[in-house]
Amino acid sequence: MPRPILTDPQRRLAFAALIAGGIAIAFSPIFMRLSEVGPIATAVHRLVLGLPLFWLWLALEQGDGQQRGPANWRDAGLLALAGLFFALDLAAWHSSLGYTSVANATLLANNAPIFVALGAWLLWRERPTRGFVIGLALSIVGCALLSRGGFKPGQSTLLGDGLALLTGVFYSGYFLTVKRLRARFTTAAIMTWSAMVGALILLPAAWASEGVLLPASLAGWFVVLALALFSHVGGQSLITYAMAHLPAGFSALTLLIQPVGAALLAWILFGEALGPLQLAGGFVVLAGIWLARR
Repeated sequence: MPRPILTDPQRRLAFAALIAGGIAIAFSPIFMRLSEVGPIATAVHRLVLGLPLFWLWLALEQGDGQQRGPANWRDAGLLALAGLFFALDLAAWHSSLGYTSVANATLLANNAPIFVALGAWLLWRERPTRGFVIGLALSIVGCALLSRGGFKPGQSTLLGDGLALLTGVFYSGYFLTVKRLRARFTTAAIMTWSAMVGALILLPAAWASEGVLLPASLAGWFVVLALALFSHVGGQSLITYAMAHLPAGFSALTLLIQPVGAALLAWILFGEALGPLQLAGGFVVLAGIWLARR
């Protein structure tokens, strides 16, 4: 019988960081809804406003035997690839919401753990156990229930659903690239480089597609600043830290706590009440994560 994943203190700490990071990024769609600028421009602020903290973090950290920057062009390429995947993930997700239902976009984008588990198996021979596969299946079913019944063909377009599915693919690429980088690079180095590259890619896209880049009020600036500092600097950094100590597939599956948290926050903040079906879906997702821990 396989041993539980969380058998040592370092992995338990990493798991706690992963959960905390998942909860922090669950606030992302809330901040996105409150933002005064377009979705891609909001994503640009998410990356740019966090950069000063990342630069400071990178300047102050010791490294502890890990690299704080690229030593050659191959390193620079891998760090840039993480930023590219993250930028494509944000652009595809935000664009999909304009062509398909929120339920479809949420469900298809949250298929990322399937691609991560497959990629980890092919790249690093992280063969999933039977318990993990069952936990993954349960969590995907839970996400379908949570997104108010799952896939709705009558409320979608092929383009929107395709973009939502690509979101999962791109996030999987980001996840697997960061997992590879964490073997040699510090969390601060990965976060700094991926944010810089992602911002450089998204800025012209936001300018071309949305035009207005700056919030019009102090409240609007507070929203994008909270998104940058709380969800990205805080949440995404915790996730990147955890990925050095946990299997890739398990980490991606655990992050399905994000749609559960986002649904609960939407209920509390916007009165979007969860019915019995959605509540059951949330519990099924959590049950799948618990089973995957084995």
